[in-house]
Amino acid sequence: MPTERIREHAGATTVAARRRRLRADRARQLADLLRHQIISGAHPAGTLPHEGTIGRDYGASRNTVRQALDLLRAEQLVDRVPGVGTVVVCRKYRHGLNRLQGLAETLHEQGTVTNQVRTMAPVPAPVPVAGRLRLPPHTDVLCIERLRLLNDLPLSLDVTYIPMDIGAGLIGCDLENTDVFRLLEELTGQPLGTADITLEAVNADAHSAAVLQAPRGAAVLMLERLTHLADGRPVDLEFIRFRGDRLTMHGLLHRV
Repeated sequence: MPTERIREHAGATTVAARRRRLRADRARQLADLLRHQIISGAHPAGTLPHEGTIGRDYGASRNTVRQALDLLRAEQLVDRVPGVGTVVVCRKYRHGLNRLQGLAETLHEQGTVTNQVRTMAPVPAPVPVAGRLRLPPHTDVLCIERLRLLNDLPLSLDVTYIPMDIGAGLIGCDLENTDVFRLLEELTGQPLGTADITLEAVNADAHSAAVLQAPRGAAVLMLERLTHLADGRPVDLEFIRFRGDRLTMHGLLHRV
């Protein structure tokens, strides 16, 4: 093939690839906007507008709208119902990050939180756990693993480490219906103060996926939280795996 024709062919291929990329970009951007509308409750009836209406409202072509809806279907957030249209099939609960609260306190307006205590026993603290709780290495701590459910649907798998001088008082408490935070305040006689948090996405291991009834390898939100009493003592180190398809994190941040 002559050099000129090779260049023309390569140029045409590049333009076509760029167009495909731009369409995919527009679809992703539209999906982000539609996802926000769904999560924020803009469609209380549970049905999205027709594709033509979405296209007019967002200035998008029909192909872009369809690609965006395909992305949301792949997330199992919406589905196509013949004769009805695109409907919301998975509700995401809003978890605030503005205040230090237990799960039941945070989601009390969105349903009933219950806990299944899977294990609760003293264990020698691994060195990193002991260090963060300011304890000598291998000091016994109370380890609690709980499955948290919202409206009877698995929402999170929590592993909690608490110093034994406080944790011993939790043994026998109603952990199925009471947040640990409230019990810690009752046992210590002082309020909780601050918490250091780290939030990231991780892949669900086989155990977590089975307990959360999620696909193995699915992305889950991992919240690591070290909570202190008002006097500054660290008393609660948690590793919480949330089902990302059932929860969205939100907060109000101030630029000082």
